[in-house]
Amino acid sequence: MPLIRQQPPRKFRRLNEHFVAGHSVSLLRNGTEAFPEMLAAIAGAQQQVLLEMYWFGSDRIGRRFATALSGARRRGAEVCVIYDGVGSLETDRNQFERLAEVGVQVHEFGPVLPWRHRFRLDRLSRRDHRKILVVDGSVGFTGGINLADPWLDVSEGGDGFRDDMVRVEGPAVRGLSDCFQSTWQASGHPPLRLLPALAPKAAGLPDEGGQQVRVLGEAFHKKRREIVRAYVAHMYRAQRRIWLANSYFVPDRVIRRALIRAARRGVDVRVLLPGQSDVPIVRMASRAIYARLLKAGVRIFELQKNVLHSKTAVVDGIWSTIGTFNMDYRSLKSNLEVNLAVNDRRFGAVMEQSYLADLEQSHEVTSEEFEQRSLAERAVEQVAYRFRKLW
Repeated sequence: MPLIRQQPPRKFRRLNEHFVAGHSVSLLRNGTEAFPEMLAAIAGAQQQVLLEMYWFGSDRIGRRFATALSGARRRGAEVCVIYDGVGSLETDRNQFERLAEVGVQVHEFGPVLPWRHRFRLDRLSRRDHRKILVVDGSVGFTGGINLADPWLDVSEGGDGFRDDMVRVEGPAVRGLSDCFQSTWQASGHPPLRLLPALAPKAAGLPDEGGQQVRVLGEAFHKKRREIVRAYVAHMYRAQRRIWLANSYFVPDRVIRRALIRAARRGVDVRVLLPGQSDVPIVRMASRAIYARLLKAGVRIFELQKNVLHSKTAVVDGIWSTIGTFNMDYRSLKSNLEVNLAVNDRRFGAVMEQSYLADLEQSHEVTSEEFEQRSLAERAVEQVAYRFRKLW
């Protein structure tokens, strides 16, 4: 017997699902797959490169991308870069100055040093957490991967962070360009000439073929909530499976309720979280809500092999999303975020296969095991959770 759908709260019922067909979408697991694809796209740029990045390092991988961007500019392409002042705080500023010297237009979002130009104290909590690359208006990338060494494979001297990026060709690439444009203009720059994304036929796809795609979070701050609205609406619509992976999982009551209600009506709800985190205090805050989820039947897994930094979900093997959105206070309230949603069974199968591969490297947390943790651990978890709005 099919499961009965539950109505989401009223504010999450109106979901404008304007999916557009005619896309080619590829899941890129880890920097091992993502970096070569992104660098190759920049190397082939003829007209324009738009890069919006939370953490643009000046380490090995950061220098590779800086060299590629400089090369694109020297070939005559327009190159524009936005980097976040908090995420790239430790980056050598000479790297950005050298980019500017060859004609790359560089903007720092939310500088954090008072003596620096454009510093605004009231904007310290606002961060540009997006990771977007658009080349010639025809190919776009987004996901959780930053341009920094932790995402390099261990064999290359990196930390091998487990993360995902998505490569897309088709009309939705314009949505990623619009994300960049909204941030660029809101930061005081004149509008950019945005190149038209390839039409489905030009991309080698029939008009109604390819994957159906939409971009979530295109506007500056105005549409930030549309990402969580899409998540919650699909959680309530789920009939069989909700498989979720998130690196900083401290969801608000609305998201928790949607997951719990889905599990109670028999949906297979799985949440994959870090077993080790690059921000340990967030992991402790996350563990403060494990008991409530486990009691409702939500299955929780912790990745053991590598640091999990991915932010993905797949619902009923059809609706998938990959992006920058963490289920924490900052992503919900202040950060600029972007996710790509794909409505396609073939891509959903790819997402599920990737998820199952991660579960093989994970440990399932059981209620019995979780109850055995010490009083000290419980106390730290509760303190971390109470201060969750600061992380």
